[in-house]
Amino acid sequence: MIALLASVAAAQDKGEIFINAPYVTSPEEIVNAILKLAGTGKNDVVYDLGCGDGRVVIAAAKQYGAHGTGIDNNPVRIAEARAGAKAAGVEPLVRFEVNDLFAADIHDATVVMLYLLPDVNLRLRPKLLKELKPGTRIVSHSFDMGDWKPDKVETVDGNKIFLWTVPAR
Repeated sequence: MIALLASVAAAQDKGEIFINAPYVTSPEEIVNAILKLAGTGKNDVVYDLGCGDGRVVIAAAKQYGAHGTGIDNNPVRIAEARAGAKAAGVEPLVRFEVNDLFAADIHDATVVMLYLLPDVNLRLRPKLLKELKPGTRIVSHSFDMGDWKPDKVETVDGNKIFLWTVPAR
């Protein structure tokens, strides 16, 4: 616990944004299933909160022609995401930003991807419901949102994927 608090304090001193969400990549099969479950299309604006190396946003652009934004608090991951977008030839369709996912402007998203721990999902839920337009699809790899029942749940290679649709206000 002391080590965790020390790392949080050190991160804050450097201006880094601390969120309790370890970096774990989603395998290609999961990425494809997430995008399919969301019904991703060329007219979508896909946001990946906690995007890591940007693989979901890059795949959405490459496979579906969707525009996308990846947000992560780690500048190293964002640099990897930008390099990945360049290598995939999708730079005009995507952007990546170092930001606090709780402070990021996500209002234009039509699809939001999450691979965050349950406590982070629960903390994000009010922001998602307040800022996203009705009909926006939210997909989470592995973790639900408490008592907000998903519209659909699929299992891919033993991993659950949850889909919610933002309801009318």
